[in-house]
Amino acid sequence: MSGVEIGLLALVLLIAALLLGMPIGPALIGVSFLGLWAVKGWMVALGALGVVPFNFAANWVLSSLPMFLLLGHLCHRAGLTDGLFRLARLWLAAVPGGLAIASVLGATGFAAMCGSSLACSATIGKIAIPQMIEARYHPQLAAGSVAVAGTIGALIPPSIILIFYGLIAEVPVTQLFLAGISAGLLTAIGYILVILIRTRLDPSLAPPVDHHVTRAERLAALRETWPVILLILAVFGGLFGGIFTPTEAGAAGAAAAALIGFAKRSLSLRAFTEAVGETARATCALILIGIGASLLARFLTLSGAGVFITDAFAVLGERPAALMLAITLLYIFLGCFLEPISTMLITLPIVLPLVAKAGLDPIWFGVVLTKLLEFGMLTPPVGLNVFVIKGVVGDLIPTSEIFRGVFWFGLMDMAVLTLLICIPDIVLFLPRVLG
Repeated sequence: MSGVEIGLLALVLLIAALLLGMPIGPALIGVSFLGLWAVKGWMVALGALGVVPFNFAANWVLSSLPMFLLLGHLCHRAGLTDGLFRLARLWLAAVPGGLAIASVLGATGFAAMCGSSLACSATIGKIAIPQMIEARYHPQLAAGSVAVAGTIGALIPPSIILIFYGLIAEVPVTQLFLAGISAGLLTAIGYILVILIRTRLDPSLAPPVDHHVTRAERLAALRETWPVILLILAVFGGLFGGIFTPTEAGAAGAAAAALIGFAKRSLSLRAFTEAVGETARATCALILIGIGASLLARFLTLSGAGVFITDAFAVLGERPAALMLAITLLYIFLGCFLEPISTMLITLPIVLPLVAKAGLDPIWFGVVLTKLLEFGMLTPPVGLNVFVIKGVVGDLIPTSEIFRGVFWFGLMDMAVLTLLICIPDIVLFLPRVLG
């Protein structure tokens, strides 16, 4: 059996292992190790197992990952995100669908401290959905708006997906963060438009709020939230202004969040310790998956399967539009079964050479890829954001109702994705101006 045949067989075994429920990191490492053994012998396989994990884990860019994860966990534990939704809710009380719009804006603000769509959905869902149900919002609109709002967390910096993409594609993370801002804001605007249009066509989806909001209540919410807003501006102002590296920005943000939490007495020592523990567990899991993806890339290169696949799709490299259509369909399909980071790390060793051969901008492609991956968080049968919301609402809203609520926002997602693909300057404007 040739090296290429072994490589292709290994990919089939990898997909089978994942579908059978094997943990992603061990599946990637195990299949890659056995494949290297079959192609080059056990000495080469053992050598790769010794060198590749160190080279991946020792990359300085990766050190920003636990810092931003800690920032998000601390903000959540200290309750600093609650005020963002309250601020948006009070200022938008008179707008049709104001609570749903507040959920989108609250998720956008939380995304600037978290970088995880699942964390965004879970956190905002616990706060917003009970209030929307109490205000007699239709369950589809209440659950659907929060489920999709969480996906903004992967686009607005600090994005965990963009950090991993920058590491593997060898492009500056700061440039990717800048590119993600416009895509994230465009997505948020699109979701708000869906809410406004649907509530205008069918006012029963979001009845007007009975309570009259006073100016004093709005100002009180602003006073409550200003430390968080200042934290966001300071962290990302320093990052994009060249004062901080990504790692320093995450560390400074985490330290500031802890100080704010302790000063407000909303963060206890026990909660701080739990946030550190959650950060450590999440970081270890993500690094293990990254090591597995690096081993897979080494295996595909040595077996020749990577070159074989690239050559097989060489005709698409001459037609970028056809290539992007194929990539879009691939990630929409994979998104129905796999979570985003795993999907990206498994496929990038194959997809990146095709993108480079087609002459596509790697920063632009990273943002489009992130948008595609997050769309998969909403599609059945394994729409992770939908099931996160289901976990929040319990038996209050059926899963089928949440998927129906997501449908209209999914159409807007496809429209935004089309704009990002057809007009790359939407993504590349900020990196060119500020980079």
